[in-house]
Amino acid sequence: MEWFSKWSSGDFTNLPISANFSHTSPFGTIEGKQGYIDLVAANKDKFLGYTFSIIDGVYEQDKACVRYKAVQGDFELEVSEWYYFKEACIDKIVAYYHIGDIREDRKLQP
Repeated sequence: MEWFSKWSSGDFTNLPISANFSHTSPFGTIEGKQGYIDLVAANKDKFLGYTFSIIDGVYEQDKACVRYKAVQGDFELEVSEWYYFKEACIDKIVAYYHIGDIREDRKLQP
């Protein structure tokens, strides 16, 4: 998938995303291609330098879901993302991953 090769090479300014691209994650929603590129540029240390291992994927004509592991140094993150395509570009991504500690009252008891 071109998305991962662009990230792996650090070529985030040429991601295959539409002008109206939106990215939703546990951090919120980023609207517009330029807004997304600007956010990545301002936070390169958090976005670049990852290696990706695809764990699983489901692919259809206008959407896909990919589960992968991203590793940056000693930081690892497992992610599931839904990709929605429009005119050969990614128009929307909805990402699912855990971004913090589980509150004590939400932990499972043995």
